Amino acid sequence: MSSKDARGDKGASTGKRIGGNKKMSGAKLSAGSKGTGGGKKAAGRPHRGGKTKSQASSCQHTGRPSHRGASFDASALEGAEFIEVSNVALPLDAGLESPASEVNRPTPVPLSTETNHPAPATPAASPAPAEGSHAESLSRTAIASALGVAPEDVASFFLVKRSVDARKKSNVHFNATYAVHLAQGVAYDALSPARGVNVRAYDPPAPLAIPDLRSLATSSDGRIVVAGTGPAGLFCALYLAEAGLRPLVVERGAAVDERTAAIESFNADGPLDAAANVQFGEGGAGTFSDGKLTTGTKSPHIRHVLEAFVQAGAPDEILWQAKPHIGTDKLPAVVKSIRERIISAGGEVRFLTRLVDIELSGGAVRSVVLEDSRTGARETVEASRVIVACGHSARDIFELARDRGFALERKPFSMGVRIEHPQTLINRAQYGAAAKHTALGAADYKMAVRVPARANGTLPDAASENATRGVYTFCMCPGGEVVAAASEEGGVVVNGMSRFARDGENSNSALLADVRPDDLPGNDVMEGVRLQREVEHAAFELARRNGGVPYAAPAQTVGDFLVGATSSSGQAKGKQLGGTVAAASEARCRTVVPGSHRRVGASESHSRLVVRPSYPRGVVWCDLRECLPEFICDALAQGLPLLDAKLHGFADSGAVLTGPETRSSSPIRMVRGENFQARLASDSSASDEEPATRVYPCGEGAGYAGGIMSAAVDGLRVAEAIAAEFSSR
Repeated sequence: MSSKDARGDKGASTGKRIGGNKKMSGAKLSAGSKGTGGGKKAAGRPHRGGKTKSQASSCQHTGRPSHRGASFDASALEGAEFIEVSNVALPLDAGLESPASEVNRPTPVPLSTETNHPAPATPAASPAPAEGSHAESLSRTAIASALGVAPEDVASFFLVKRSVDARKKSNVHFNATYAVHLAQGVAYDALSPARGVNVRAYDPPAPLAIPDLRSLATSSDGRIVVAGTGPAGLFCALYLAEAGLRPLVVERGAAVDERTAAIESFNADGPLDAAANVQFGEGGAGTFSDGKLTTGTKSPHIRHVLEAFVQAGAPDEILWQAKPHIGTDKLPAVVKSIRERIISAGGEVRFLTRLVDIELSGGAVRSVVLEDSRTGARETVEASRVIVACGHSARDIFELARDRGFALERKPFSMGVRIEHPQTLINRAQYGAAAKHTALGAADYKMAVRVPARANGTLPDAASENATRGVYTFCMCPGGEVVAAASEEGGVVVNGMSRFARDGENSNSALLADVRPDDLPGNDVMEGVRLQREVEHAAFELARRNGGVPYAAPAQTVGDFLVGATSSSGQAKGKQLGGTVAAASEARCRTVVPGSHRRVGASESHSRLVVRPSYPRGVVWCDLRECLPEFICDALAQGLPLLDAKLHGFADSGAVLTGPETRSSSPIRMVRGENFQARLASDSSASDEEPATRVYPCGEGAGYAGGIMSAAVDGLRVAEAIAAEFSSR
């Protein structure tokens, strides 16, 4: 997973959305039994006639807030069948009966809504709890209060979005957005929305239209080759297959079932499989993380991706959760379903197949060379286009692109550790007394601070643009585990994952500091990769030197990291008690690692926090400063107290740091034009001419995304660009 949504999202597609229809994007949550005509017959008529404002204001029995918001323009709702009501305060008990359900799941269908393809079924965004249930009653009452009407005036409604509002620990509640249909005879100008409640006409998502390009793909065209089956490659290939362009998808790693078996073997102290691990294989690195579907990018394709995931078997609730996730335990089946859809639409998928060469003619791709990852046998395939959707760990692809004359540039990335706490601590810190409410589930967090940027022991001028360095948490995994994410022999890498239930003992998150291009020596574009490798190999050797088995991870308590002491001696096996409070406290007194990094005056208070490290191959208590760069450790040490001020207990001295996390994002960007095609290094930087290489860098590894959602969206955008080229023939 990567630390930031990447640049390169200018001109996001405005294409229509997958799933949904013009009337409603999801099933109704509840239909009212009271009022006149509280069913579909009243559709399209709530703005006509009905109660006046004075009549509506007499409905004091609704329990609506006494302070209403400013008047709104009811004329903007004219003709709307459903209105969207946002910022509805919803009590936690309303979440005890989930509006999501495994029933009514649509059968996977093609994404396209062109006349030559069947329209996709609308995923059931929010099937109803039982009508008349406590949850239904609470939701209806909250909506009525938000609008200033009686509960019986709400004919039907369905959930659009729901999040947890924990800004006041004394009043933790849900914040919801609903699509609402009012009872017949209730006028829109009779509404009196509460302060902070927003009302507008509901604009349902429209499905994505994929053109039928089969007649335009001539026999003289070479294959469209998609390299990589992470989110970018899968969604690009799915679009192209549905358009009739029959892509050839190649993946250096194994299919998800074989990949899962290889990872389980590695976690049980088996050998590392360089072709099937957390980084490489069907679904990409995100398959064995948490399946987080949040992103900072804005694109209509976000809804398209979510609905495609639901069509592939993901839980329906990802359509209305503010922070949706699928879970590591469910993701393998989802990505396998997407692969099967690609094949059924005419695409071809080959696993254990590496892209080892891109052959150009006249500056444009002519063919690719593919290699069997097991046997080494090679094959040349004529290619009209190549989508380079490799992940951030496909370092050989960066070298290939450089050697074939493509323009590459350094980009910022991040480095650090995984920080692990008991999940109960995070729940209490975020939710206070409400932490045990079963409707809330495991709490998460996302934090960022800036600290003075030291490099090589010096502090830059305060006026410099590099005077501060970002320290932040990323890929927080509630109720999750720290993952053994190595992909190269002799290197240790950690990541994090959660299962769908998020019911594990610990939470973990990446704790990262920025690495800027100017932090690296020289001008070699591969210097970021070189730094990653050095740190990973240093961590491997550090753990071995201190008594660990191969691929054990170095770890340290926060308290000891801040004073420069090791937490205990020996190895703590994953999911066994290691680094107890007593051992850590004793170690602080007896095992101080000398050097300029020691923190004088750091707190020596004993923590009652006991964390069982979850890294599967075991941790070895070490000084993390012996494997991480000094400027990273300095930034983390400065950032920890600042983050603790935002989330009490975050920098508890007993929390565990496991490292290193080096693969949060790609350190390299493969430069592309506005037409998504890769530029050659020989291209004039002053030229306004768009590149014509017919090679398309795509997704996280190429430097244009930062997580599952933004990578999948980038894959759709690249596919749309290719489809537009065919359509213009």
